[in-house]
Amino acid sequence: MRVLVTGNLGYVGSALVPRLRAALPAAELIGYDAGFFAHCLTASGPAPETSITRQHFGDVRELPASLLANVDAIVHLAAVSNDPMGSRFEAITEEINERASLRLAGLAAQAGVRAFVFASSCSVYGAAEGGARRESDAANPLTAYARSKVMTERGLSAMDLGDMTVTCLRFATACGMSDRLRLDLVLNDFVASAVASRTIAVLSDGTPWRPLIDVADMARAIEWAIGRDPCAGGRFLLVNAGSDAWNFQVKDLAAAVADALPDTQVSINEAAPPDTRSYRVDFSLFRELAPRYLPQCDLRRTIGRLSDGLGRIAFRDADFRNSSLIRLKVLERLIGEGRLSRSLRWRPSAAVLAA
Repeated sequence: MRVLVTGNLGYVGSALVPRLRAALPAAELIGYDAGFFAHCLTASGPAPETSITRQHFGDVRELPASLLANVDAIVHLAAVSNDPMGSRFEAITEEINERASLRLAGLAAQAGVRAFVFASSCSVYGAAEGGARRESDAANPLTAYARSKVMTERGLSAMDLGDMTVTCLRFATACGMSDRLRLDLVLNDFVASAVASRTIAVLSDGTPWRPLIDVADMARAIEWAIGRDPCAGGRFLLVNAGSDAWNFQVKDLAAAVADALPDTQVSINEAAPPDTRSYRVDFSLFRELAPRYLPQCDLRRTIGRLSDGLGRIAFRDADFRNSSLIRLKVLERLIGEGRLSRSLRWRPSAAVLAA
């Protein structure tokens, strides 16, 4: 079996690749990544790329069709990956997250790829009052990042992709330890702040709802999607990926971190304007279709793994929001150093170094 993973040098990819190697020991795993965050390692052991058969560096907007020869499955993670980056690079987010994704899917269908797994997001629900959102409910994207995910889903559903099985995993908000940790995620931010300074500052009033999923459980869901029989959900499937037990209000996440890390003080900005990105999500379809791949982590275990992982790398940076653990900061520094263009392309001299 030959599996191509785009964006394998990111937060999710660094957790996914070792999982795939363990689950598919004989598979040829091919990585394709621009390399923006390749240096952002938080591993205490070997880099996750030791599990890769072949690693390619390149812009996903220009991924060569030749790379898809004899590929059985594609896991498409490569993206401008959160709201702050989407806001800073709005036009580029559409170009990379939507247009490049649809181009890749078209090339994959032409090449006879059997399975295409697209990493989407529950953020497409935006502001959603009332009950938990199901896949049949209307999307209400509030950011460039969320809009790019919705438009890609719609584009995929409208394309003639032949016999290719397409699975759009609407992931809950990612969290948990990875060999390329990101701290621009709500739970990860709270744990890092508690470890570094024993304080957590909730910038909102704490009431917005967020569904969460540990990155290790994201990898489990992707493994399922790679092998999904089209009889389970259809040739094209849109499914919320996560657990009903992981719908939390932000203030409850802060309290859970403070409980796990004693002497942590929590402050909540009660006067903050409403954060409209608030939604609960129904994961019953995922539970029905993938009963052997449901999330296994609980909140306390994820917090503990984050705290332990930060301890292993001697993390104590109270100013981490200006560090390479914040992905937008990495891009801004690369642009400021002249290594990356504002269109998020390596400049020629830097591309040599990246390759």
